[in-house]
Amino acid sequence: MSQPKITLYSDSHFFSPYVMSVYVALKEKGVRFELEPVDIAEHENQQEAYAELSLTRRVPTLLHENFSLSESSAITEYLDEVFSAPDFTSLYPRDKQKRAKAREIQAWLRSDLMPIRQERSTEVIFAGLKPPALSLEGEYAAAKLIAGVERLFIEGHQNLFGEWCIADTDLALMLNRLVMAGDPVPERIADYAHFQWQRASVCQWLALSAAKRR
Repeated sequence: MSQPKITLYSDSHFFSPYVMSVYVALKEKGVRFELEPVDIAEHENQQEAYAELSLTRRVPTLLHENFSLSESSAITEYLDEVFSAPDFTSLYPRDKQKRAKAREIQAWLRSDLMPIRQERSTEVIFAGLKPPALSLEGEYAAAKLIAGVERLFIEGHQNLFGEWCIADTDLALMLNRLVMAGDPVPERIADYAHFQWQRASVCQWLALSAAKRR
C-alpha cells in the first residue's frame, strides 16, 4: 500500500529551527515526503494561496493528504500518533511522564530564552555567522538554559531519556547557538549537543542548508 502524500513547507534557506524539527521527525519516521520552499523574504507566506493552507501563515506547515497543520511541536506530535510504534520510530518517550517532560522542553525552547534566539540566530549554526558578545540579557538567558539542561542530564546517557527523542534535536539546536558562537558552555553539555548533531536525520538537514549556500 502506498503512503499518503505528505508535503513539508519550509523556509527557502533552510534556516528555520522549527522546520528542521519537523524535517528530522519525518526522516526518523522513514515516510516519504516532498519539501516545498516558501520565500519568507518575498512574503510568499502572506499570499492568499499559502494563507489558505496555513492557519498561522508561518513555516513549517505540513500537508498530509487534505489535512494541513502548522506549528512544529503540534506537527511532530501528530506524526507520532499517525505513524506510531512499533511500525515506526517513536519521536517521544513511551513513558507518560518522560513524554510530558519532552513536550515541556519543546514548549520552553519555543516560548522562552528570547535573547538567545535574537542574539544567536540560526545563521550562527547554518551560515557560520560570528556574532558579537552576548548582552547581559543574553548571558542571563544562557545561564538559565545551561542550568536547566544540567538538571535534565542523567549520568552516562547521551540522550535526555536514555533513548533519542525529538526534544534532543530541539535542545541541541538551542545549545549549538551558544556552542558555535564560541560562548562558554560546560564541556559535558557541548559534547551532548555535538553528539546529537551527528544523527543521520540532522546531517541530512545540514546538507540541505549547506547546499543552498553554495
